[in-house]
Amino acid sequence: MTAPTHRPGAGESGAAHEGIITMTITTDHTDTNGVDVATLFATLDAVKGQPEIATFQFRATNTWIGGTHSRSEFSGFYGATQEMQHAQRTAVDSDHPDVLVGRDHGPTPVEYLLHGIAACLTAGLANIAAARGVRLHKVSSFVEGDIDLLGIFGLSDGSVRNGYQQIKVTLHVEGDADDETLRSLVEQSRRRSAVYDVLTNPTPVVIDVVTG
Repeated sequence: MTAPTHRPGAGESGAAHEGIITMTITTDHTDTNGVDVATLFATLDAVKGQPEIATFQFRATNTWIGGTHSRSEFSGFYGATQEMQHAQRTAVDSDHPDVLVGRDHGPTPVEYLLHGIAACLTAGLANIAAARGVRLHKVSSFVEGDIDLLGIFGLSDGSVRNGYQQIKVTLHVEGDADDETLRSLVEQSRRRSAVYDVLTNPTPVVIDVVTG
């Protein structure tokens, strides 16, 4: 892991790069569930020592293709007090199905929310289980989102919301632990899930418009 820091201590080496002091954490790599546990704990220690490196900003660039079809790209983000790049640029398409006057070039925007909560819970579960020394054998999930389109179409008296009325996640988890422990791992993942937090708590959304 490389992150801005103070003067390096034992097991660390420092180097100046474009005005940023960086820290390289050297650890013995031990993987559990595909997670480098030593680096995971070293990262937590680094953030405890320097809370400012925990501030991140993720970004997406969306371009209209035609009709209800658009494409989003993900490449750069800000984190650990510097601009960073993903290992590869990722593009995803979104559209409406034929029944909703689209061409079905990709999942609807609200379906990506279902992917988001499932992926976030799964990632958190893998990390938390690894930190607690529990090996996972299988993790899968089925996510359902109930929505009433009367809200989107403006055909209700205001009693029907535009978004999901409920999202239900069913997780299937198998691992080297009893049922109670596996359930506690999922619960801890839920408590620490950024996507769960976004979906269950009001999040300010600012929309700026540039014309011409």
